[in-house]
Amino acid sequence: MNMIRTAMLLAFMTALFMGVGYVVGGSGGMGIAFVIAAGMNVFSYWNSDKMVLRMHRAVEVDERNAPEYYGIVRQLADRAGLPMPRVYLIDNDQPNAFATGRNPQNAAVAATTGLLNRLTHEEVAGVMAHELAHVQNRDTLTMTITATLAGAISMLGNFAFFFGGNRDNNNPLGFIGVLVAIIVAPLAAMMVQMAVSRTREYSADRRGAEICGEPLWLASALQKIAGYAKGIHNQDAERHPATAHMFIINPLSGERMDNLFSTHPATENRIAALQAMEAEFAPQAQPARPEKPTPPETRNGSGPWTAPSEPHAPKKQAKPVRSPWGRSPTGPRAGRRD
Repeated sequence: MNMIRTAMLLAFMTALFMGVGYVVGGSGGMGIAFVIAAGMNVFSYWNSDKMVLRMHRAVEVDERNAPEYYGIVRQLADRAGLPMPRVYLIDNDQPNAFATGRNPQNAAVAATTGLLNRLTHEEVAGVMAHELAHVQNRDTLTMTITATLAGAISMLGNFAFFFGGNRDNNNPLGFIGVLVAIIVAPLAAMMVQMAVSRTREYSADRRGAEICGEPLWLASALQKIAGYAKGIHNQDAERHPATAHMFIINPLSGERMDNLFSTHPATENRIAALQAMEAEFAPQAQPARPEKPTPPETRNGSGPWTAPSEPHAPKKQAKPVRSPWGRSPTGPRAGRRD
């Protein structure tokens, strides 16, 4: 159903784009705008991941300088049957994360230092599983195309503002067409773009819970991230608001209303949906427990991406659960760094 809704929204946005081009400059204006938008789409298809990562000053990491963080992504990618994505770290105290890339073979995931510092090992796993779900569903490409079309429609609205009053233009609808192009069309494009994002978030929440095996991990992470996002300023996101829909929680403000003007669904609604999933997961067979990276308590430094300094002491046998790391989200949270 989410795929059908998204296809319908994308079709509507494409039709809206062509319609705005027509009311601004007739068939000729529509053709010129379409060529420009096509060029934007091609450029975005090949370079969107590099642009977004550069905007947020993300640094690529590996298992040598970020063993636990990298290990979480690697285990989750294996569980999801995905190629190993490139892993990035963003030096920002606001806990958040996003995924980018045109397909699973060219994907990247990025998390902030705030996410790794402030969330538990299990909660980080829930967040990264959500981002890998976006990669698996090819949401990053869909959102890039939608954002490009929305930008093209806004560009046409600006064009109408400056040239729509010229009596020599080819606008077949006159002043009404100019008003539609300036006000209604860009607003509708923004609503469609945000609706696509919100639809995808619910789908990625569910698939992410399936990948990591524990819906409550992601539910707990969402609650924490939403709370921190309200009080911690994300300067890079404020400077590039067009990328806000890519994050797991809106980095610009704490949206509470689940309406057409929110880039994400209400956090309370997402948490409730994940909590309802817990009953579905309970009867499932428990997967084999993979080797867990060295616990953060035995590392030097304050972050889980630092290299281990010495072997950790033997631990008591953990109670088997269905999660890939063998710990219940309601049990001890050894990775907590609030």
